[in-house]
Amino acid sequence: VQLVESGGGLVQPGGSLRLSCAASGFTFSSYAMRWYRQAPGKGREMVALITSAGGSTNYADSVKGRFTISRDDAKNTVYLQMNSLKPEDTAVYYCMLRRGFDYWGQGTQVTVSS
Repeated sequence: VQLVESGGGLVQPGGSLRLSCAASGFTFSSYAMRWYRQAPGKGREMVALITSAGGSTNYADSVKGRFTISRDDAKNTVYLQMNSLKPEDTAVYYCMLRRGFDYWGQGTQVTVSS
């Protein structure tokens, strides 16, 4: 299993970013996928989840209405569209696969600052 995140960077408050997670080594379309984040000095928290085939999504209260998770099973990729970003969204963002064991990518840094 390999998960590779990309798309992070520095953005001003109110801005947008789209994160991508390219997956390989398993049947991507068969599994739910998750985005987590970890801010400095804090634990890792789940941000969003999308079920297999994209039938259902779930979000942390802190990002509802601002973030959208989606997937493209043809590209084995899960996305996180982040709008109206706030300084408190600053964190390393990870995608995660739960398949008995939890598999994590290396993460991508998102910094929201003026």
